[in-house]
Amino acid sequence: MKVWTTGVTALMCVSLFAADGGSGAPVASSPAMLEDASLRQLLTIRRVYIDRLTGGETAAQMRDILMSAFQGTKLFVLTENQDRADAVLRGAAEDLVYSEVHTSSDSINAHVNAGTGRSSTRSNAAYGGLGFGESESEHSSERRHEAIAAVRLVNKDGDVIWATTQESLGGKFRGASADVAEKITSKLKEDYEKARRLGGEK
Repeated sequence: MKVWTTGVTALMCVSLFAADGGSGAPVASSPAMLEDASLRQLLTIRRVYIDRLTGGETAAQMRDILMSAFQGTKLFVLTENQDRADAVLRGAAEDLVYSEVHTSSDSINAHVNAGTGRSSTRSNAAYGGLGFGESESEHSSERRHEAIAAVRLVNKDGDVIWATTQESLGGKFRGASADVAEKITSKLKEDYEKARRLGGEK
């Protein structure tokens, strides 16, 4: 029994030594190493299925906009068959249109009274008064449009290999939802190019 335990211990030591390249230092995965490993998995994706996003009716509209934006990147083939997909895009989105009300008021008031009186057989009295008042109020309503989406790419093993959260108040030439979709795909293209550099591709 003692010989068998010694042999296992020796085998574990040899395995750790070999995995570390013989340096003798402990093997550890830093956050940067894990992030790089996840990014490299982007290069293995060929087909993507965009799942329904949570968040109500506006989320369904965001899904359609995302599909169009993903198609424009030409990085992956979009499929409506989830079983054929190498990865699934999941997440939540919300598109809000609301009114922002601003109310302000200014007022100035001044009031002065002066009086004298004397009571006797002969009486004299003098009274004076001054009043001034001014008030001004403003009420305005501004229509606002805001969209936000948090999405992630999940591989067939259920591992999240990429994620991002984007929000927008609307772009100069597009609405808030379209601007969010553009930001998501821009981030994806940026990280995909980073993965190519990590993989040594040109």
